[in-house]
Amino acid sequence: MTSVSPSRRAAAAALVSVVLWASAFVSIRSAGAAYAPGALALGRLLAGTLALGALCLLRREGLPPRAAWPGVAVSGLLWFGVYMVVLNWGEQQVDAGTAALVVNVGPLLIALLGARLLGEPMPPRLLAGMAVSFAGAVTVGLSMSGDGSSSVLGVALCLLAALTYAAGVVAQKPALGSASALQVTAYGCLTGAVLCLPFAGQLVHDAADAPLSATLNMVYLGVFPTALAFTTWAYALARTTAGRMGATTYAVPALVVLMSWLFLGEVPGLLTLAGGVLCLAGVAVSRSRSRSGAGRTVPAVVAAGEPRQPQPQPHPDAARVPAPEQP
Repeated sequence: MTSVSPSRRAAAAALVSVVLWASAFVSIRSAGAAYAPGALALGRLLAGTLALGALCLLRREGLPPRAAWPGVAVSGLLWFGVYMVVLNWGEQQVDAGTAALVVNVGPLLIALLGARLLGEPMPPRLLAGMAVSFAGAVTVGLSMSGDGSSSVLGVALCLLAALTYAAGVVAQKPALGSASALQVTAYGCLTGAVLCLPFAGQLVHDAADAPLSATLNMVYLGVFPTALAFTTWAYALARTTAGRMGATTYAVPALVVLMSWLFLGEVPGLLTLAGGVLCLAGVAVSRSRSRSGAGRTVPAVVAAGEPRQPQPQPHPDAARVPAPEQP
């Protein structure tokens, strides 16, 4: 990986997160049949905390710096804690496509909050791509929700999940300036698990009666869509803006359609497939760069523990030769 450019490593990390989060929508529906929303969230977070804790020990990661704790705490409470409980509850009221649709209001909120609170730019390509992707998400949601399986309560819960998700991402971004992606994820996950401890009794009760497949889905949710995907997300978020990272998640509805087809037997129609294509096209537009910005360099946040590379200084007597233009 050392020969791969940082931007490509960040893009690969974001892709891992998107694929695993899309699988989470399907696994939540499967495990949610045997586990109550709070119990499922706690079980998922406990599995994620154990996996992340073991990784922190192997890498000898200590506590995050003091400056990172506000962001870690807020993202842990809102994104790891409240988000997972209300998303589990919401997915019991609506189908996977509708859940992905409503939750994907989040990227729009991330872009707005990032511009307002973090001073991030909102380039036209990002806004255009998000508009295309959101249209695709609406198409997917409407086409997969025509059987009347959605409820007002379910939509409201998914909307609350979108709000807590967006606030959690924006809170997490500054913390990545002083702590590593693994530290921010591990202690955010631990914070969410502590918040969900009141559901411990329900978790023990449900685990006693749950089929093995549902328990394995819960463990999968903790190890992969939580421990792994949230870490790769934080890695990528430290190297780009919150708005661009949020736009990347618009690929999730398209992947949910595919996974719901493969694992839940929800055969997509032509309208659903068209919406998925729009989602992916919008992501491509939002992550593309204009020609005028091709030669610019964007300062990246250096994660904790990564040394800064010294920049070569020109000799004071060297002639000033204009640099060649970027192709």
